Amino acid sequence: MSNTSLKEPISITAISSISPLGTSLKECWENYMGKRHVLNQKKIGNSIDWVGQLTNKGKAALLELRQSDSKYKNLDDSVLLALFASRNAMADAGWKPEDNFGINIGSSRGATSLFEKYHKEYLANEKVSTLSSPTTTLGNISSWVAHDLQTKGPEISHSITCSTALHALLNGAAWIQGGMADKFMVGGSEAPLTPFTLAQMKALKIYADSALAKGQGYPCQALDLEKKRNTMVLGEAASIACLEKGVGENALALIEGIGYATELLEHNISISADALCFQRSMKMALGTIEPEEVDVIVMHSPGTIKGDISEFNAIQKIFCSKLPALTTNKWKIGHTFGASGMLSIELAVLMLQYQKFVDVPFINAFEKPSKLNKILVNAVGFGGNAVSILLSRTTKLIR
Repeated sequence: MSNTSLKEPISITAISSISPLGTSLKECWENYMGKRHVLNQKKIGNSIDWVGQLTNKGKAALLELRQSDSKYKNLDDSVLLALFASRNAMADAGWKPEDNFGINIGSSRGATSLFEKYHKEYLANEKVSTLSSPTTTLGNISSWVAHDLQTKGPEISHSITCSTALHALLNGAAWIQGGMADKFMVGGSEAPLTPFTLAQMKALKIYADSALAKGQGYPCQALDLEKKRNTMVLGEAASIACLEKGVGENALALIEGIGYATELLEHNISISADALCFQRSMKMALGTIEPEEVDVIVMHSPGTIKGDISEFNAIQKIFCSKLPALTTNKWKIGHTFGASGMLSIELAVLMLQYQKFVDVPFINAFEKPSKLNKILVNAVGFGGNAVSILLSRTTKLIR
């Protein structure tokens, strides 16, 4: 299969997020221009760890949203994050409820905070709140977004671990290409900064060293292929994009190619040393496009030794000696699990819009491209569920 499987390009007419970078595209871009990370040390449970937290403005926006409606006070932060980003994306795209657009917003972990709260109550009292089930299902994210935006189109939620947001994009593209919808809102939301979630990552021995003091350097060494320790850091965020059929006048970027692949498990969490899933997904996304036409790859690159190297090996297999410039945003904001792929799409859109490559400050191996026309974005989850999206530049400017 090649990228010609897209009957026609799909426009990204809006993209919005709430993350450690801020609550608007302008704020995110300004933060990308700095060489400092936005990670902080926070006590979660009984330990102090590096995490990517919302900005103070973001925290205030979430609190205001929670207090705005009595029905929202019992929702998990993963839902509220999605509501905030979805409202902004809908407004920026100029969509109306009567458009009956589709919604596909997923999450890797779902309602982590509420689930841990209700489970703790059950262990103590063998009873739980009436709302414990409906507020902790993964399906409640898209359902609440559809309620909040008052649209009556199809709504889908799913978890495909860390490639969740880009699988949502695949789903939205498939509905549009199949003629079942003209518009689809897609993305991911994650609020994983909870004791049990961090403990799970530490059990895998992939989390960043909490002993690294503030100001000593970069806690997450994503894309450093010579690092001797795992350095993954968790972050909280939601990122939502609006997709429309064809090439729209208000398109911020075009989806030119899509690729996906799943490889057989060698281990419960790992992908192969040469990331066969990425090789296949990138090749599919490129289709008939020559590899040298790609200016930048936004890598998944979670900051783990094996994860970063295997993806790089896959890129070398596909692009050989003509490697594009490589980058990632996880060194700066942490790994936001199910939301991470759409935050990578957002970074790619911003680079295309501003015609400026955002590098990893402690990596000097890649020549900065002078002009950006095509950017490939990768994401993969536990079990080798890879997605690659090829974006191309448009004339529409957000500035």
